[in-house]
Amino acid sequence: MRTEVLAGVTTFVTMAYIVFVQPAVLGAAGMDPGAVFMATCLASAIATFLMGWFANYPIAVAPAMGHNFFFAYTVVIASGTPWQVALGAVAIAGMVFIVTAGIGLRERVIAAVPEPLKHAIGVGIGLLIALIGLQWSGIIVDTPGTMVGLGDLTSAPALVSAGTLLLTAVLMARGVTGAFLIGMGVATIAALLFGLVHFEGVFSAPPSMAPTFLQLDIPGALRIDMIDVVLVFFFLALFDSVGTLIGVANRIGAIKDGVLPRARQALLADAVGTVIGAALGTSTVTAYIESSTGVAAGGRTGRANYVTAAMFLLVPFLYPLVKMIGGGVTVGNGVTLYPIVAPALILVGVMMMDSVTKIRWDDYASSIPAFLAIVTIPLSVSITDGIAFGFIAAAVLAVATGRQRTLHPLAYVFAVLFTIRYALK
Repeated sequence: MRTEVLAGVTTFVTMAYIVFVQPAVLGAAGMDPGAVFMATCLASAIATFLMGWFANYPIAVAPAMGHNFFFAYTVVIASGTPWQVALGAVAIAGMVFIVTAGIGLRERVIAAVPEPLKHAIGVGIGLLIALIGLQWSGIIVDTPGTMVGLGDLTSAPALVSAGTLLLTAVLMARGVTGAFLIGMGVATIAALLFGLVHFEGVFSAPPSMAPTFLQLDIPGALRIDMIDVVLVFFFLALFDSVGTLIGVANRIGAIKDGVLPRARQALLADAVGTVIGAALGTSTVTAYIESSTGVAAGGRTGRANYVTAAMFLLVPFLYPLVKMIGGGVTVGNGVTLYPIVAPALILVGVMMMDSVTKIRWDDYASSIPAFLAIVTIPLSVSITDGIAFGFIAAAVLAVATGRQRTLHPLAYVFAVLFTIRYALK
């Protein structure tokens, strides 16, 4: 039990950055940061507990990086969709995930996505997260003519971000557990010294969740123009959950003859957590790859998850500290920077780059669709458009090269639907 407790604490320390980042990300979409913070802590605790209870795996669950940026920047900010409707779309995707557990739809959807595109989506999302991190740090700024350019590196926010980025990178390279949390701690001290943030205490009563609790608009998310949004939420949840479960389960030797025991229960925990999270007021939750640090510390059962879940329940009482760390700094022209959390986003982008090596770049029928998805996601700030470009290009090139049978029939259906979507815009 002592080992499981250590594993649960280790996992929490490596993924705790999400409680600072999530309120800032969804706050940019107009949601109340305090309510989002509470929803994030509660949804993470519940889903992590369910993963331990249903599947008995030491795999923690929390709002997914990438999904939150799709929610805030693509669905709400870029498309003008109310955040209540976006929460409804998250809930619907989670419900579809649950309902389709016994009919094999999830397996068919996974098979329909070309293998290179599966890897490309994660890479594109990583670049998008890194780009936003660079903007939040003040290192990259909006520049007329070239769209983006280098910011003032002598400004206090940029100095804090750059220094924290280097420190956290060194800690990661040396394999230090909790590198992100340590980096944020040092950045907070530096921000205090520069006068960017102000100390308001450590402990307090948790903030109210009323601004987001049960505010999801499911009828609004059932509109025809929201189908692609629900589909992307479903895609992302499916890819992330399956990929993380396989990755962490491999490390504990749980996969036997290519089969992951209790996979359905594990996926159910993710899906139920997502629906609960949407009702509370946060974006899609999914299994966290950071759980592998807990596994490395000896975690082998769901008991480690109970410890991680308990720690998420204690965090709300530290809201003044979380608010100081995750709060923004207004620097003029209505621009708000987040120098303390921005370095974590940049390095999360680094962590998501590993899939690029799994794409066969010498096979242009595969690599061109993958490349279009990778570059379109950050440049259009839209995961939906990146996936759409990838599907359309994959279908066209498969037909043009006489390799029609290499794609699943559903891939052509998706390509046609995405083409119609653009034609009707």
